[in-house]
Amino acid sequence: MRSSNSSRTSGSARRRVATGATAAFLGLTVALGNGLVTSASAADTATLSGIVLGVGANETQRTVTWYSSADTAQQIQVAPTAQVTDGQFPAGSATFDAIGAANIATSGGFNRHATITGLKENTQYSYRVGSEGNWSSTYSFKTQDFEGEYDFLFYGDPQIGSSGNLAADQAGWQDTVDVSLRANPNAEILVSGGDQVETANTESQWNSFLAPDGLRQYPWAATIGNHDVGGKAYEQHFTTPNTDRSAPYYDNGNPDGTKSGGDYWYIYKDVLFIDLNSNSYNSANGGGDAAHVNYVTDVINKHGNEAKWKVLVYHHAIYSPASHAKDSENKQRRLDFPTTFSKLGVDLVLQGHDHSYSRSYLIKNGEKENPAEQPGASDVYPGPGGVLYVTANSASGSKYYDITKPDSSGTSGAGNGADPLNPNSYWYNSVQNQEHVRTYVKVQVRNDKLVVENIRSAANGADQPVGSHVDDVTVHPYHGDKQDLQVDVPNPAPGEFGWTIDGYNGLVDLGTAKEQDGDHFVAGGKINPILVSDSRRSLAPWSISANVGDFKDADKTFSGSYLGWTPYVLDGGAGAKAGDPVNSGYDDHGQGLSVSRGLGSAEQGHPRGSAKLGADLDLKIPDSVEKGGYRATLTITALSS
Repeated sequence: MRSSNSSRTSGSARRRVATGATAAFLGLTVALGNGLVTSASAADTATLSGIVLGVGANETQRTVTWYSSADTAQQIQVAPTAQVTDGQFPAGSATFDAIGAANIATSGGFNRHATITGLKENTQYSYRVGSEGNWSSTYSFKTQDFEGEYDFLFYGDPQIGSSGNLAADQAGWQDTVDVSLRANPNAEILVSGGDQVETANTESQWNSFLAPDGLRQYPWAATIGNHDVGGKAYEQHFTTPNTDRSAPYYDNGNPDGTKSGGDYWYIYKDVLFIDLNSNSYNSANGGGDAAHVNYVTDVINKHGNEAKWKVLVYHHAIYSPASHAKDSENKQRRLDFPTTFSKLGVDLVLQGHDHSYSRSYLIKNGEKENPAEQPGASDVYPGPGGVLYVTANSASGSKYYDITKPDSSGTSGAGNGADPLNPNSYWYNSVQNQEHVRTYVKVQVRNDKLVVENIRSAANGADQPVGSHVDDVTVHPYHGDKQDLQVDVPNPAPGEFGWTIDGYNGLVDLGTAKEQDGDHFVAGGKINPILVSDSRRSLAPWSISANVGDFKDADKTFSGSYLGWTPYVLDGGAGAKAGDPVNSGYDDHGQGLSVSRGLGSAEQGHPRGSAKLGADLDLKIPDSVEKGGYRATLTITALSS
């Protein structure tokens, strides 16, 4: 996948140094047309639909997936919303090339997706998909701090179409999304419990599911349910990070069939999320529960130390209160999964499928961890291996399952026996609820606890209005007999030297070079200004310099020595003085900016303050350079004592 920027060219990210050096990268682009002007190609007329925002591999990424009526080259265009004026994206806005393929026949058209990278924290972004002259509507999303506490929302089984009334299902789903986001505007991700639709390849149901604009403003972490797995539409609509679609993680172990699936993982701040395709429980082709157990083990062994919390998500609830609690495959998973989850230190498991709400007791190795834990306890304290399992009720109201009665099959393992402390509930459930009222689950991720809340998105009479809580529990992590220490490190206080690139992604478009004197091309532009701030008491010297690599277009290249510049001080302060002009190597056969050159500096004893540095760029290229669209990277380095 190609893009016009990368996570390393995010210029407005603050660079701080006390001593030594630091560098960032500024993209440069120039087009060569051999002096000829070509007419613009006909505008793309593809119809764009089904746009949905998804999670990326971490908080600096988002994915976007959409449908196109035509098989044309398309992109995502992204810019900070503050830079978008009257719907116009600024020149040099970041673009990310999309990939995709033809949809299955029942869906029609084509699917496209791309990953937005290099996002900065606490920034509102606008984005659109398509191509020049044929962009979609503009949507926006907001990033927040990339460290620390946050909230996410979990939704059970919208299963649009299951009631037989598509409009009613859409309206209920729309209302739950709207209610939950109005109440929690700073929630950062939306997590799916699976079964987005009733019938896997029915696009009218997908259109209704994708109707809420919240799905274009907050990233959706998709989970595949048994009603999603019957065809490829799930994969056509959703892009998930770090996804393994090999045979063991597909239904019946068959990735070449008309099924969707795959296991995937991502880290969002302090949480490692692992999402499983629980439809793949057949042991054929090496699949089944053992394959998922191996997957979870491998991911946690490799990445578990990168996060404070471990959260698993899959569709088929193994601890739930309605009829699916006694399904043979779920009873089998109740034997296959819990011991490994306990051993690996999983904190929370989020499930769907049973269209009713339940919160388990803390479960360790397939048994209630503490027999004395009371039903409905508002605070729980897992020992080593204690895991909380939550099953979400319907988020759309399209289908509810009533709670079923325990039997005599046992009070551990696969059994569905009664809770000795509450005989009407299963032994494993601390809370069971079915009011035939839409709900969603809010999870507060805090440094020292997880807070899980089941919240009504529709009223259940005057005494239980929209926003009232069905259940709340706070999970306090296990610390054993040691004393864990925790400290939050804030942003540095004033009294430092730093610099930023005054621009989104550092891309400088030099446009199309023009032929001159019949023997060379010329192009020019300006770097995005560099903001320098120095509040150090030492008044030590500083300098900003840069050099450029070769310009490249696939296997074509020309030397960065052909680029020169004239530095200047835009806003004086901090003792800033501009560096010397540098000629293009075409003029003096020199090295131009292919070696490090000074942009600006200040001497020892300079006043504190800030400055803005700029430079005019001068590119001269022999006419022997082949036609193409060339790019290079300008590496900017700060030095201070």
